[in-house]
Amino acid sequence: MSEAGKLRLGVNIDHVATLRNARGGAYPDPVRAAKLAEDAGADGITAHLREDRRHIVDADIDALMAALRVPLNFEMAATEEMQAIALRHKPHAVCLVPEKREERTTEGGLDVARDQARLADYVAPLREAGCRVSLFIAADAAQIEAAKAVGAEVIELHTGGYCDAHAEGQFDARDAELESLREMAGFAHGLGLEVHAGHGLTYDTVTPIAAFPEVMELNIGHFLIGESVFRGLGPAISEMRRLMDVARGL
Repeated sequence: MSEAGKLRLGVNIDHVATLRNARGGAYPDPVRAAKLAEDAGADGITAHLREDRRHIVDADIDALMAALRVPLNFEMAATEEMQAIALRHKPHAVCLVPEKREERTTEGGLDVARDQARLADYVAPLREAGCRVSLFIAADAAQIEAAKAVGAEVIELHTGGYCDAHAEGQFDARDAELESLREMAGFAHGLGLEVHAGHGLTYDTVTPIAAFPEVMELNIGHFLIGESVFRGLGPAISEMRRLMDVARGL
């Protein structure tokens, strides 16, 4: 397969900041992690600025925008505060995600169909500012159609159900989730949307998702940061990159 068929890897560095914030101070530095990820083959860096600033903080976004050579994917809730921050920085990509204060990680996809009118108004100025807007959604036709209707250029399919079923040994449920992801990746591609995927992916679960020809980018964070404790961040990313390339026949 040609280089044009290469699947992009976005590395989420949120949980480097989680570790830093557990003790306070400046170490470990998420920006240093992002630069190591660049060197290890990451095609982009993802960072989620949450309302409660539990991991990434505003100064991290400032520093990432100044330091990165690869694009920044700025994950955020669809709030006025976050829109203002995104419009000030104008990152390459903005990914809108659901957010609840009590959750440990993002649970489920954004309900675009229920909030379609507001999201259409919300997305427009981001696109006008030159940001590529992505919506993090479940593999559901109604949500995909709504994402297209509000003006998103990209969807990111939530792979958490598939990964959880695999981890729990529920292989029938895993295979059903995988088939739904496969079908909806094709459906979204047919509507002209660029398709990304992420959440919970590991070495054991990445290959089937990476093999979907419609998927152009995977965003992976927590697993890679955890694996870096044992391998180092560069080698952890390099192994994920290798598995993705094998899945694409590169």
